[in-house]
Amino acid sequence: MNREIFKSYMAQSKRYPPLSGDEEAELSRRIHAGDESARQTLVLSNLRLVISIARKFHESGLSLMDLIQEGNLGLTVAASRYHYSYHTRFSTYAYAWIAQYILRYILSKSPVIAVPHRKSELIRQIQAARNHLLQQKGSPPGTREIADYLNMPVKLVARTLKFVYTVTSLDVELESFPGLTLGDFVPDPCLTPEALVLRSMEAAQVTTLLSELPRIERKIIYLRYNFGGAEKKTLREIGILLGISAEAVRQTERRALARLKQICLTRGIKAAGMTA
Repeated sequence: MNREIFKSYMAQSKRYPPLSGDEEAELSRRIHAGDESARQTLVLSNLRLVISIARKFHESGLSLMDLIQEGNLGLTVAASRYHYSYHTRFSTYAYAWIAQYILRYILSKSPVIAVPHRKSELIRQIQAARNHLLQQKGSPPGTREIADYLNMPVKLVARTLKFVYTVTSLDVELESFPGLTLGDFVPDPCLTPEALVLRSMEAAQVTTLLSELPRIERKIIYLRYNFGGAEKKTLREIGILLGISAEAVRQTERRALARLKQICLTRGIKAAGMTA
């Protein structure tokens, strides 16, 4: 990486001061009203965020400026999608988009399957021999023919060929389904950056609600529903820990859930699946 280019970029990024939460919300309102200059301001004020994230992935061996460039693409998308109603800072929302674009770039530049160097050299020799024999014969050569040509054991050639793989782009259009790509048929189990942010916000909201419960009720809810990574426990196990009966634990749990439901109703929070 050219250090002078990076230093110059860093100096330019520092020209744009960080924004307050109110300023981000106002820019978001203007962006959704079609103000392109507001989107540019939100992006420029967060260039240093991209740099800090890109540095965490720099050990991948790729150019830091290339990682920054890809991160900036994610930042631009985040600026367009961010909405002030999320009630979260833009940097929190944009982090997932920036990291997603950087990781996608790293994966596109890395081998899909890591193969040892010595094995890669064998594969190269075998493929070169196969191509040469194919041109000579006009038909694909067998494993024994390749082995004889290279003066290698047949078993070695056969084992090495198992490491040969073909990569197909998910963007390739399918002949049987015009207009559709292979990627259209692959389900995506991953949450979108928006969903990740919303899940984080919901978790923070639940934690805040639990803090309003009496200590004993909060303790029982934590143990019963696996909060904070603790192992989920039965009524009897909790009773032993607290020195009360399992029935007392059950009744306390019901009171806690009823209290939480009432708090949610009072504040207009949807309490899905909460029963008392």
